Amino acid sequence: MSKYTNDTLSKLSAEKLGTHIPSAPAPSHLPDSMISSVSLLPENKRLILFTRHSLRERSDGNGFASYQLPLTPKGRVLAKSWGRWLAGHLPYSLNVDSISSPIGRCIDTAQLMQEGAGLRRDIAHQSLLVEPGSLVTEPEIANPVFKEIGVLNFINRFLQGNLEGTKNAYQGGLDILSLFYQHQPEHGHLMLAVSHDTLLSAFLAVMFDVVEIDWNDWPKMMEGVFLWFDDMPFEQANAHFVWRGEIYTRPIHTLLDGYRAAGYHPSKLLLPPEVKWT
Repeated sequence: MSKYTNDTLSKLSAEKLGTHIPSAPAPSHLPDSMISSVSLLPENKRLILFTRHSLRERSDGNGFASYQLPLTPKGRVLAKSWGRWLAGHLPYSLNVDSISSPIGRCIDTAQLMQEGAGLRRDIAHQSLLVEPGSLVTEPEIANPVFKEIGVLNFINRFLQGNLEGTKNAYQGGLDILSLFYQHQPEHGHLMLAVSHDTLLSAFLAVMFDVVEIDWNDWPKMMEGVFLWFDDMPFEQANAHFVWRGEIYTRPIHTLLDGYRAAGYHPSKLLLPPEVKWT
């Protein structure tokens, strides 16, 4: 993926927080990228962890993961231990409500992470964290294509604007960003947002402004991106995010500009109410 990298911000953030992260063993089966990302987090932000659910049962013979597939026993242990690790090693409180895809394995991931942190908070079901909803608008058109070409080709065609029954890629990314913006926790708190690999991979590709990804870019189970915003109106803010041990900044106005340039009207976007279009 191409990078909207800010090397100075990355270096300063790492120096600022690195001494706060003890060298404690990571939970078993946690993707290696997560601990390296933790070391780059800034202090006292309105932090969001947008993550794929934990380890699930294998998909059926056709290679597609139905929404009925549950977490494995190892996946349940991983989610709980990851929540415990975050609560014990970050200078952030997880004592906030979570948002999640309404699919069982995502809800269970959020609940188990809360339990690991010693919490029991509400978990709001969000249609933008599942399909149809985030990318797909007409499942009767898009679903047969998904089954025919497979998930990676499906995401790439979505990113290239060559897929009927879906949103414009910028719209998909902006809708998710606006969801997070509206659900930011208080400073010094970390909110969980649990979803699926397709949404996370498409979101990151939009943030990186790429139109094609490969399997190396695909998020692993229980892999996620840490994200926070400037304390500014949505359209003026930067979205800062940490992915696989690198920190990036993407001005939201560049996504809005891309959406306009593609010929789409802003009225279709699920923007925060304070956004004013001129």
